[in-house]
Amino acid sequence: MLQESDGTAAQRASREMAWPTPVARGGYRVLSRIADGSEELLRLKDGLLASKARIDSKYFYDATGCALFNAICTQPEYYLTRTEARIFSRYRAEILWHLPMGAQWVDLGCGDGLKSQPWISAMGARRYLAVDIAPEAIDNALRQMVALFPAMECAGVVCDFSQSLSIYDILGEQPESAPVMFYPGSSLGNFTPPHAFALLKTFRKNLAPHGCLLIGVDLVKDARVLEAAYDDAQGITAAFNRNVLGVVNRLLDADFDPKKFQHDARFDPRAARIEMRLISTVDQRVRIGAESRRFDKGESIHTEYSHKYTVEGFGRLLLKAGFARHRVWTDPAGWFGVFLASA
Repeated sequence: MLQESDGTAAQRASREMAWPTPVARGGYRVLSRIADGSEELLRLKDGLLASKARIDSKYFYDATGCALFNAICTQPEYYLTRTEARIFSRYRAEILWHLPMGAQWVDLGCGDGLKSQPWISAMGARRYLAVDIAPEAIDNALRQMVALFPAMECAGVVCDFSQSLSIYDILGEQPESAPVMFYPGSSLGNFTPPHAFALLKTFRKNLAPHGCLLIGVDLVKDARVLEAAYDDAQGITAAFNRNVLGVVNRLLDADFDPKKFQHDARFDPRAARIEMRLISTVDQRVRIGAESRRFDKGESIHTEYSHKYTVEGFGRLLLKAGFARHRVWTDPAGWFGVFLASA
């Protein structure tokens, strides 16, 4: 379950990172609000040693994983990125009409920040706040924003917002500018429904009293379309999935051989989700730090969920999380939804 943290406590615990030097890099701040990584690594190890092995999907995104994911987004089977982009393009003016001008734009999981740039330009945002678990991603996004929008204040927060998000104090520096949280790409689907609900509640709490959330959500559709999107013909998603074992090897001093695992992606209609796994192709024993784990042939490691929603179902989830009003825009086929939610 998501842990929510007190804003005052987070403010006391936060520290400005040694990089980037504000003056040397355009005057922007980057704050670290991430816990000691030792506890996270222990959870990762425990997950692999469990009777049903698992790896959190956040470990996909090392440099190689990011490059592979960018390649996935260009595959013909992977409709999500281009469908969301078409909704944004077609309805941008209408969505903007409902957004506060001169807002604080909070880019959750900012990556390279490219998806935010058209919105910032159109709405005259006064501040860009990049939030990501990867310091390198934040640094890259802020460099680009400072170059493109020199009059706009830019700042970043390094944190795992899926576990804890507390930016009340930062947003409170500009109380006259309403915050807009931007969470595109259907990433909320990676969390179980209880975790997704808790995460939406935390978004709402940080946005209070007058902010809004702009979020992309993948919708339920034919299983063949869904499974193809997560198992493309070129095998890029398979490479992306196996790459996580290389990440584990580095983090835990393990010796997984990715070639001995097969990518698998199946849609579970009862849970309305894609379940992605790595299946052992042989009987093998893997060293994980000072311990080892046997994987029988056919035994799997769970690596990702991707939950799908109906328009009505996600609307109910928003209401339950404290968003009293929402609007939704979809593509003609009803494959993807963009929701704008507010108090």
